[in-house]
Amino acid sequence: MNASDVAARAARVRLLLFDVDGVLTDGTVLLHGDGAESKRFDIKDGTGIVWARKAGLTVGLLSARSSAATEQRASQLGITLVRQGVAGKLDAYGEIVTSLNLADDQVAYMGDDVLDLPVLLRVGLSAAPADAVDDVRARVHWVSGARGGAGAARELVEVVLRAQGAWTAIIDEYVSETARR
Repeated sequence: MNASDVAARAARVRLLLFDVDGVLTDGTVLLHGDGAESKRFDIKDGTGIVWARKAGLTVGLLSARSSAATEQRASQLGITLVRQGVAGKLDAYGEIVTSLNLADDQVAYMGDDVLDLPVLLRVGLSAAPADAVDDVRARVHWVSGARGGAGAARELVEVVLRAQGAWTAIIDEYVSETARR
């Protein structure tokens, strides 16, 4: 899909949904001897999510796995829309868009594996990290240049905010901070 088509889709987005493992993380889950697990999240992705929320977008997480680390990261970023441990992502997605009174074309979703396809094929803007499986990359509207857990989500946020004319305000805020000093 060409850049202008992606931008047109991104301009309609009101909800950014992300898979977690393989999108906000590199897909590695570290299991510790005491049964606890840990994941590594990229700070650039978190910053992008904060900017998206500040720009008025709703951000949510949709994951087949349940994880305390995911819940903690969502809390740190102010994400209250968290669906974990969902057997069927499409059913959970349907409940989310209905509860928010949104149409499919108002949703962007980033996923990395085959189990994300039902949602990816339904949303207005589907996206994948650079290291998503081939069957996903071949079917989405946009593929990030970054890998999962290494800035892919941040890149999607920037695409959406640029399309909506909100990116310049973010840059201007940081530039004006320097001018005030």
